[in-house]
Order: sequence, then C-alpha cells, then structure tokens
Amino acid sequence: MASFGWKRKIGERVSKVTSQNFEKESADESVDAGSDDVDWLHSIKRKKEILLEDNIAKSKRLKDEGALLALNGRHWDAIKKWDEGINLTPEDAALYEMKAQSLLCLQEMFPAVQAAETAVSRNPKFVEGWQTLGRAQLGIGEIAMAIRSFQIGIHICPSNMELWKEDLNWACKLLQQKREVDAAEALERKQADFSIEQALIPDYDFEGDEVVAACDAISRIQKVAAASGKTVVVSSSGEVTNQEPTSDKASTSGDDQLFIKAR
Repeated sequence: MASFGWKRKIGERVSKVTSQNFEKESADESVDAGSDDVDWLHSIKRKKEILLEDNIAKSKRLKDEGALLALNGRHWDAIKKWDEGINLTPEDAALYEMKAQSLLCLQEMFPAVQAAETAVSRNPKFVEGWQTLGRAQLGIGEIAMAIRSFQIGIHICPSNMELWKEDLNWACKLLQQKREVDAAEALERKQADFSIEQALIPDYDFEGDEVVAACDAISRIQKVAAASGKTVVVSSSGEVTNQEPTSDKASTSGDDQLFIKAR
C-alpha cells in the first residue's frame, strides 16, 4: 500500500478555539463514561444536530465553489458541486435554481425546467426561482407559461424592475409575434386549400374538336327532322332520336327517361 511521504506534526494548523472545543467535548464524554446513568437519547440528538450543522456548512461551501466554477464557464463541474450540495441539503431551493441557470447556459432546456420547478416547489416565494423557471419555459417555447411564471415573481416582488422590463415585456412581445405568425400560417393554409379545390374542378374545353363535331351533327339531324315535322331529342344516356309531335304534355315513351331538347 502506498504511503504518504510526509507527516504532519501533532497540533499543526489546529486553531485554539477548535482545540478548546475538542478538550471540552472530551471532558464531557469522560464524565458520561464514568457515570452509571447515561442519557443516550440526549447524546444521539446532540450528535444529529452536529451532523446537520456540518451538512449545512459543507453544502454552503459546495454552493460557493459551484458559483465560482460557473462564473469561469465550467458549468458541468459547477452542476456536480451543486448536486453534492443537494444530497446534503435537499430543501435548499437556491441550489436547484443555480443548477437551472447553468443548464440554460448549456442549452439543456428540459432539465433546466425540471430544476427550476423543483426550486419553486421547495420555496414558492423564491423570486429568482420563478424568474429562472420563466426563462427556461421560454427556451422550450411555452410562452404563456413563462408569462405566468414572470407574473408570479412580480406579484411576490413588484419592485423587481428586471422582471418587468427584461423578462415580462420580452415574453409579451414574443407572444404577440407568435400570434401574428399563427394568423399568417392559417391564412396561407386557407389559400392553399382554396387552390386545391379550384384545381379539382375540371376545365371543360367547350371549343374542342369533339364538342364542335357533335354539335354540328345534332344541328344537321335537327334540320332534317324539322323538315319532316319531327323533334330531335337527346336522352340522358346521350342517344339522339327523332320524336313525333304529340298533344300530351307527358312523354308516351315506355320508359320514364328524361329527354333534353337539342338547341
């Protein structure tokens, strides 16, 4: 096993206050060990309080270290520090909010929204948490939700001019632009549908050779029929026949087909 190549002297770099506290705790423990009735419950509770104080102090140190790393652009390293602090003090909303800011800088939008939501759930009156949540929501395109988050932050702290001018005003402009774009897209879709409908309507060529030839043939038949006192009719199936003039208004044909008089 590898060993260190130096030895620290006993008592080196130990402050006087720390030494006195250690001696006092040792004296208390020796008194407790000498007595028969030991208050173990009080001892355990006291140790838990000391451990909690140590966790808070360590979490604060990790928070400060992460902030320094983030200022230097080392956001992933900062996030690792803050995650360690979250494990020690999971109710600290500031750790989640700072993590959300670094995630925004890294373009990790959805994790940033989750971290910011956790921050405001830990402390609903945390103005910076609502501000960061709104900015993260803008990053995923949820403009209406971002406006609501900014409004909550302003309701908590109406004097925060940054929320008024930079965040809420900007989000309202984005919402107006989105509505204009949606209206333009809806108009384009409507025009495109109308063009498709127009394209589906067939364009009949009434001056085509076939139509002109058919009309000429019917005209010749009609002239011949008019000379013999008959009427030319065209059935719905396209059949051309000569019909004797009758006095009845209804047709005397065996079938009930409708006839169109050729003009």
